[in-house]
Amino acid sequence: MLRLPRLSRRLLRRTYQGLVLVSVLALAPMTWAWLDSSPHRVVAGTGGWLGRVPPAQAALVLGAGLWRTQPTPMLARRLDVAAELYRAGKVRALLLSGDNSRKEYDEPTAMRDYLLRKGVPADVIVLDYAGFDTWDSCVRARRVFGAERVTVVTQVFHLPRAVALCRTAGLETFGVGDDSTRQWAATTYAYATRELLATGKAVVDALLLHSDPVFPGPREVSLTEILAQRGAPGA
Repeated sequence: MLRLPRLSRRLLRRTYQGLVLVSVLALAPMTWAWLDSSPHRVVAGTGGWLGRVPPAQAALVLGAGLWRTQPTPMLARRLDVAAELYRAGKVRALLLSGDNSRKEYDEPTAMRDYLLRKGVPADVIVLDYAGFDTWDSCVRARRVFGAERVTVVTQVFHLPRAVALCRTAGLETFGVGDDSTRQWAATTYAYATRELLATGKAVVDALLLHSDPVFPGPREVSLTEILAQRGAPGA
């Protein structure tokens, strides 16, 4: 009978220590995002949530994909929350940041059209066509559009990373998240699992490399013009 060699205690100990180290390194980015964002976020739809959102210059709505030319259900919920913030006087403008890297795929325009159908005025909507990922959206909101204080709107599973990245980009940031587990539990858990890798990439982009966005300019004045109007909250 073939006998397998016994592993030494030293090898077992080193293997265990290596696994612990890998686990710590894998969870460190999530811990950073969670702790950095913890005092600065709220779940939409919970009791008194609107009262906990401070006034800001704009709601930064992050893209979440299209079905053909229409926002996905998750993106539609983000837009619904942003519209609610606007109607409650919590923000003066809506900065819609999404992917328009190819002609046939235009997230920001689809987001704008959805809000127009919901009765949001066109003259408070600003489009960012180069929000290719969360870090790019945050950096461009600050550098390209001149925002200083934003309420970032996304889903709860994405909220810690979004808030932490926008704060790292120099924005005074509060976050509002939609609890998508109520309607799309399986999809939400799949996306939440992906957050582990996405947050690791975020730490590299934001804290280690200080990466520039894919498309860093030119400067846009549309948001500044909205905020220059009288009565703009956070202006």
